[in-house]
Amino acid sequence: MARIFITGSTDGLGLANARTLLDEGHEVLLHARTRERAASLAHLASQSAGIVIGDLSSAAETRDLAGQVNAHGRMDAIIHNAGVYLSPGRVATPEGHSRTLAVNVLAPYILSALIERPGRLIYVSSGMHRGADGSLHDINWTERRWNAGAAYSESKLHVSALSASVARQWPDVLSNSVDPGWVPTRMGGAGAPGDLALGADTQTWLAVSEDPAALVSGKYWHHRRPQKPAPPVTDTTFQDRLTDILAELTGVTLF
Repeated sequence: MARIFITGSTDGLGLANARTLLDEGHEVLLHARTRERAASLAHLASQSAGIVIGDLSSAAETRDLAGQVNAHGRMDAIIHNAGVYLSPGRVATPEGHSRTLAVNVLAPYILSALIERPGRLIYVSSGMHRGADGSLHDINWTERRWNAGAAYSESKLHVSALSASVARQWPDVLSNSVDPGWVPTRMGGAGAPGDLALGADTQTWLAVSEDPAALVSGKYWHHRRPQKPAPPVTDTTFQDRLTDILAELTGVTLF
């Protein structure tokens, strides 16, 4: 039995991951943004290891969330699933960051640094990362005119590169990123053409499987198959520049 923490597990892919892992007999620590959203997990509360609460758009709440997770003991795996997509304008967090950057990149970075190191890390990405600007200029969107699609694509490029950087810097951890496809979730929309169960499958497989194919690190996956990501993801210079920027924005050092 493994112990797994899943961010954003009140609905969508995260909830699908939680249900599958619980059904398989694993110990799952759930996450909700607010107490109100945690109430929606009441039906799973008795089966799970508990529910931790924190808004990932807030650096302070993200740091507190890491402490809540650590209070439950070391996890065997963490699935960084939580994410936000389109917004009509740049929404600022309490720290003044772009909410898209904060939730999709800064939060998994902070949690990776502050939660006791697990054996496996899975970061949910998107095929949209291939259309992103790889310059690392103004990733916080304070100078550029806001473009929601571009901001989302960049955030998924950055979290994929973060995953690859973790794999390189922490050889004792299996770190991978996953493209679940465009699936019908609250974020993806009811009309999304993908299959939700298939979109969630790779994350649970990487989190707990002893299949030799799953016991690898530094890969970018889609439906249990390794894929070639955009070139910046595997560029070590890009990775190092990115983590330096994230350290500056958060005040947290990962490596």
